[in-house]
Parts: sequence; structure tokens; C-alpha cells
Amino acid sequence: MLFSLSKTATFLFKFVHKRSLSRRHYNSKMRFVQYVVKNVGTRGVGVELGENGNIVNLSKFDSSLPSCMRDFIACGPSALARAQSAVESGRHIIERDEVRLLSPIDNPEKLICIGMNYYDHCAEQNLPVPKEPVVFSKFNTSIIGPEDNIEYPKETEELDWEVELAVIVGKEGKNIPKESAMDYVFGYTVAHDVSARDWQLKRNGNQFLIGKSMDGFCPLGPAIVTKEDLSDPHNLKIWTIVNGKTKQSSNTSEMVFKTEEIISYLSRFFTLKPGDTILTGTPPGVGVFRNPPEFLQTGDVVHVGIERIGTIKTLIA
Repeated sequence: MLFSLSKTATFLFKFVHKRSLSRRHYNSKMRFVQYVVKNVGTRGVGVELGENGNIVNLSKFDSSLPSCMRDFIACGPSALARAQSAVESGRHIIERDEVRLLSPIDNPEKLICIGMNYYDHCAEQNLPVPKEPVVFSKFNTSIIGPEDNIEYPKETEELDWEVELAVIVGKEGKNIPKESAMDYVFGYTVAHDVSARDWQLKRNGNQFLIGKSMDGFCPLGPAIVTKEDLSDPHNLKIWTIVNGKTKQSSNTSEMVFKTEEIISYLSRFFTLKPGDTILTGTPPGVGVFRNPPEFLQTGDVVHVGIERIGTIKTLIA
């Protein structure tokens, strides 16, 4: 009888333990980065332990995890759960000064931009607020990391700054209802939408593509902060500082079309895929609309940042 009770107790313990594991909710509040180890050249996806903190090497913990952020996102919740286990293990930590940060995502299928999406940015141009999102795109070859320099292109004389909140899509979707749009968001990062204003506003038939897509025109980073870590992405301080002087200072609450509306709108026209990156517009204070206009010069240092996400530092070389 005692033996039988013991076997029953063991069975019940294992059953309850297995059920509790299957129901365990992972803490998806994480900061994901892509990096290269300086002395080795090894590339990886990691979790940053706080802003500017050390980095957990995910592939060292679990070799089945992708070393490309787009592929990692496509793996869905299982990859997030394994990433949390890696953080909780306290192992495979790389010191921050041993790595060079890359763009947290550098090969999205689509790199989409939303223009005229801040009330105060519309006001500085004396233009009406758009009734629907203004959509254009940039090429992936414009993407660089949060610590990379931009070589001043010989093709322009009017190089300008724009800080933007970037949304990273988490799963495939088409015709997404606004009320469920946040289910398709993986997280957020900072974008610097560098612009050649002469090509954007005066040449090429006023088409935006060339003026927005030259090499180096889209620094991203420093990390992708998961949506769970931002209770309200539409109430964050956002800024640009050029050579120590503040040029843009606003709040994402000024966005005309919020994340849900943008996701739903875009998915009407094309299928969104994991890793697709959406730049959501810039606040006022860009150089071209200043009086007199101001443009970046070789040697300028630009910091663009968003509260709780981080800052990108760019040297115009």
C-alpha cells in the first residue's frame, strides 16, 4: 500500500510539474541586439542587459537559435522563451566593450516610411494634417548600425536629420483589423531617417526614393525593445541633438496615426512579414524647415534618441 501511494505521489508530482512548465508565461520584456565580437568577427543575436549593458550570447546558450534577427523574429514565441531562459541562466555574457553593435535588424523584407505623421511637424510646415498615412519606402542598403559613420554623399548639398520611432513587425498578416494590430508588433527601435532634401524636394520629380535611400541613410538601433517593455509607445520623449544643440524635441503622443492604425492601413495593400520595419514619422525641428534652413556638414555629430529605447550616435564623415 505504501509503495502504491509513493508511486501515485510521484506520478502526480511529475504531472503537475509538467503542466506548470507548459503554462509558464515567459517575460518578453527584453532588448534584442545584433553584434559582432571585435577580436573574433563572430556575428550574433543577443539580449542587452539594460540600456548600454552587457550582452547575453543566445547562440552559445542554444545553438539552434538563429544568428539573424529577422529569422529569430520569424521563430515566434518559442524563440522568445528560449531567449528568456538564456538570460535567466546568467551565463554566456559578453562584455559590452568586446562587441560592435550592428543594426538590430538589417535585412527586413520591407523598409516602410510614414510621412507627415506628427501634428507639430505639420504645423511647422503650415500644411494640413493628412487624412490617411503618407507612405513611401527606403532601400535596405541605407541601413547602418547605431555606431556607424555616414560618408557625406557627393550627390547632395542638403543633408538633413529626422529622428523616428520604428516599429518591427512580429508575424505575417494581411487585412489586419485595427483592434488586433498590436498582436503583429514585435517591438520598437530608434531610426534616423537621413534625407537629401535637394533630391527629395527639388529633383527627380519630387519622388522621395533617391533622397531617402542613399547609402547610410537609415541608422537603426541600438536595440529592439519588445512591445511588452513599453506600456505606451505613444507617450515617449523623442529628440535630435546636433553638435550638442537640441534640434528636435517632442513626444510620440504627437503622432497623427498611431501604431495600430499604421499596421492596419499598410496591411490592406501588402502582406506584412516578420521583421518588416516601419518608420513612423518625425517631429518638428528638421533642418530644411528652419529659418534660415540648416543642413549637416562633414564633421557634425548627430544624436537621435527615444525615451526607454536608446540613442544612435552618427558622425558625418
